[in-house]
Amino acid sequence: MTTRPNTIGTPWYFVVLVTAAIAISYFDRQTLPVAISAIQKTIPLSDQQFSWLQFAFLIPYALLYAGGGRMLDVVGTRRGFIVIMLWWSCACALHGLAMNFGFLLATRCLLGMGEGGAFPAATRVVAEWIPTEQRSIAMGIINAGTAVGSVLAPPLIGIILLTLGWRMVFFAAGAVGFAWVLWWSITYRGTNTASIATIDARVVARQLSFTDVLGMRKVQVLVFAKFMSDSAWYFYLFWLPKYLYDVRGFDVKHVSYYAWIPYAASGVGSFLGGWFSSFLLRRGHSLDFSRKLALGLSALFMPVVMLVPHVPVGWALALFSIAFFCQQSWSGLIMTLPADIFPLSAVGSVSGLIGFGGAIGGAIFGVVAGFLLGHGFGYGTLFLIVGTFHLIGFLAILLVGGRVQPLKTPDFLPI
Repeated sequence: MTTRPNTIGTPWYFVVLVTAAIAISYFDRQTLPVAISAIQKTIPLSDQQFSWLQFAFLIPYALLYAGGGRMLDVVGTRRGFIVIMLWWSCACALHGLAMNFGFLLATRCLLGMGEGGAFPAATRVVAEWIPTEQRSIAMGIINAGTAVGSVLAPPLIGIILLTLGWRMVFFAAGAVGFAWVLWWSITYRGTNTASIATIDARVVARQLSFTDVLGMRKVQVLVFAKFMSDSAWYFYLFWLPKYLYDVRGFDVKHVSYYAWIPYAASGVGSFLGGWFSSFLLRRGHSLDFSRKLALGLSALFMPVVMLVPHVPVGWALALFSIAFFCQQSWSGLIMTLPADIFPLSAVGSVSGLIGFGGAIGGAIFGVVAGFLLGHGFGYGTLFLIVGTFHLIGFLAILLVGGRVQPLKTPDFLPI
């Protein structure tokens, strides 16, 4: 029997609540890239320094993705998410006090530390409340929150920039996070264990340690796949506004008008990727086939970004939209896999490690991108490289990752 902790505490209500948190997360991390043109009038920044700001966000983000996931497994979803959101909202607001590059670097680091636990918390909510056949839809909806935040960021930040200045962008974003904490604290209660997938009883009896999780080939493959795909994703996320400023001649108004379009496509992709995988499950296909087919189709179209430098700006935005659609379809599906495969006691740890791999990939390639741009290479070279990353990640899942199915006892024996 499903337990309802309060009158509005239905499982899908909690999915909406977490989707809002993810939207805030992506809005907050987009504040700097969208506002960078205005910030540079106060704090001059080179391409290499801009890349180091992304590095300063992503390295602690990666570490706290893994650490935050483990923390959530220990203290629980409700308390863990309160700590996470309070931290990153404070960090976002502190950006508005920056007077130099060093201060921005420190606040970017603090923001990454806080946001690292968001998706592990989201995955735990899905594992706690949503049955297997609906999980990819739920995670697709939650992952669509990335699009909501990213779509809202260019126009809203543009309005604030043009009326109140860039510092108020960060203060306003932090205030929204504090409001969400109050909402979450009042409404989220309890755990619904009825939705947790049937798992080998010997696995449930043995609580998986962090060492057990690290030693599993399935985890290692998913971490590698996320490392590859998010190397591309964070490049798009952080460098798209700057590309439009530097190469396509956009100003703040143009970015506000048009930069939201690929992010809107990413939201549609998040939902449709999850829906398609659940549709296959309902039609009687195996969990393994349903997840891998959707992941493979998502990866297949990512190389379209290689064409971006060679087409007019309208077509470039269309190609970005295809890539963003497929990327977020991929992302929602790959973050569903921990809930599909692992017991609840390990879901936070596994999803944290997967996110750790993704953030490390983004951090490394972000610095590589800054280096290449600073040494005579153009964006065309970068688009050519990142267009291959999802295909490499999918081939690893297909060839090395084994079947997608609930964990059995032999799966956590040493490899």
